[in-house]
Amino acid sequence: MFGMGMPEIILILAIALIVLGPKKLPEIAKSLGRGISEFKKATQEFKENMEVEDDLKDARDTIKGVKRDLEDTVRQSVHASPTPSPTPTPPVVDAVSEDELEHTVEEPAAEVSEESAPQESGQEDELKEPPKDD
Repeated sequence: MFGMGMPEIILILAIALIVLGPKKLPEIAKSLGRGISEFKKATQEFKENMEVEDDLKDARDTIKGVKRDLEDTVRQSVHASPTPSPTPTPPVVDAVSEDELEHTVEEPAAEVSEESAPQESGQEDELKEPPKDD
């Protein structure tokens, strides 16, 4: 572990046994083992948190890139418009925040699911057999 050979470890354990005594040595060894395992666990959690942070940073960068591309496309289409508008159009300067962008994406998805619900129930009515006249 630290570049020590077997004789060095035996010497350290013998000195610890003499200094601490046979009753205290197992208690200290348990405490040391628990401390090392908790340190390893904390290190692993830290690594996982760093990976999550990196993933979030990549996602933010992607969203910002898409936002820039959309703004550039809108600017180009406004400037390339063949017919002049009666009132001058102000340049697109107002940036959309990430929260607004996420909200805009979530709303159409909710609307689609709400719109599909009545169609499904209408389809169920069509599948039912018409009442038979006696």
